[in-house]
Amino acid sequence: MSTTNKELMKNGLWNNNPAIVQLLGLCPLLAVSATVTNALGLGIATTMVLVGSNLIVSLVRQWVPSEVRIPVFVMIIASLVTCVQLLMNAFTYGLYQSLGIFIPLIVTNCIIIGRAESFASKNDPIPATLDGLWMGLGMTAALVVLGAMREILGNGTLFDGADRLLGDWASILRIEVFHFDSSFLLAMLPPGAFIGVGFMIALKNVIDKKREQKHATEKPKPTIERVRVTSPN
Repeated sequence: MSTTNKELMKNGLWNNNPAIVQLLGLCPLLAVSATVTNALGLGIATTMVLVGSNLIVSLVRQWVPSEVRIPVFVMIIASLVTCVQLLMNAFTYGLYQSLGIFIPLIVTNCIIIGRAESFASKNDPIPATLDGLWMGLGMTAALVVLGAMREILGNGTLFDGADRLLGDWASILRIEVFHFDSSFLLAMLPPGAFIGVGFMIALKNVIDKKREQKHATEKPKPTIERVRVTSPN
């Protein structure tokens, strides 16, 4: 793995994660992550659009005047979102109905237009594609972790409705962690998601602080060379 790819991977998945560091795309993050299935479905759709838009923007950046670059980028993103929406309508109709308006709203996701403007329009196609991939996977990871937290606390299950994303065979993936007589409503509502995001950000900050302290203690002390000066007799 090249140094550039490692740096892009670290930025997308951890150091500059779009959801818990840049705090972009909070609307779908809070509204759709009630279950792992919904979170994973939206994360995959967003990643596909991110990769495609970064690649196309990087390829056409030399021919797009700077004065109209934002409208052109939005048209590219909207075209890709339409393709993803039609694919989901054809192959994952149950998930398509569950996600509803949040599929076309990917067009307005600040992560996608932000990466197109700040990175893809200034870099070659391969780095731009890798940036879109890792940023999308970082967003997907945050969605899935938050979705798992909310689904366990709210319903006591994991991968409920996985058949809507992966087909009928995936119904066996449903795990009942514990049984609820009545669901924990706060975890399933957007305020519960907001609290969950806060805990995720706090946990990341704690981990980063621990790593910084560890590196500081492991950093070798500089050796001081002593010079002996002898006075002539």
